[in-house]
Amino acid sequence: MQWRTDLGMYVLDGQWYMQGLDADDEGCIRSSGELLSVIESVGFLPLFSNNVTGFSVEEMTAVSDWWCGDEAADPWEWRAVLARTGKVAYGKFYGGRAGFISKKWFPYFANYRRDGYDFDARYEDGKAGYREKLLMDLFVPAGVDMWDVKPSPLEGVGLASSLYTNEMKEKGGFGKGGEKNFEGTLTKLQMQTYLIVKDFRPRLNKHGEEYGWAVAIMTPPEYKWGYKHVTSRYKETPSESFALIAAQIGKHFDCDEKMLRGVI
Repeated sequence: MQWRTDLGMYVLDGQWYMQGLDADDEGCIRSSGELLSVIESVGFLPLFSNNVTGFSVEEMTAVSDWWCGDEAADPWEWRAVLARTGKVAYGKFYGGRAGFISKKWFPYFANYRRDGYDFDARYEDGKAGYREKLLMDLFVPAGVDMWDVKPSPLEGVGLASSLYTNEMKEKGGFGKGGEKNFEGTLTKLQMQTYLIVKDFRPRLNKHGEEYGWAVAIMTPPEYKWGYKHVTSRYKETPSESFALIAAQIGKHFDCDEKMLRGVI
């Protein structure tokens, strides 16, 4: 058996398999609204299967619905649908793999992952690399305290509230002949909760017209929910935040701390 870890699938005897349900299973989630209710109830939900049984969108949905292209039925399309709601964060939060976190529980997760650091403080203490800084500077340049300013004024002074990933790659100096490991750097910033996915949309040409496949649009979570909300658990230690996260997930899934740490 061979695992495709980025998509949560495995290959057996030359065939790809997912860990989902049959289409007629009574427990199957059938809409983005139902999925949103689950995420808000649990607080956390990886997109694909992991070492905590049942703890994923994949295992709660019909295998036949994935990548069908119908926004009403396709769990892959629900990433964008839910990212737009403002009620959850979507990004690569779970071992470099994608998933959701509810607005309520995001501050706990941010405190755990950030260790109480805003990005500029993390960089000043030598805990973040210059490649990460190149991307974060596209949103908030070092030394500029703009977290409490609404996104529209930020754009008026040359700062972005959100950017397509291809824009980030170019403007951050990761283009041809530039810095390396753009995808890895972007994933690291999501894992640390400094960036989340705001939406998925086709890119824009020089005339402002959409073209091609949809790509992720990134934003700092502070621009989505405000600095005070995102950092509201900074008064706790990271271990205290993790204990609360573990207790919350443990209410819904059978797992021990070791299993959970492998995902969270």
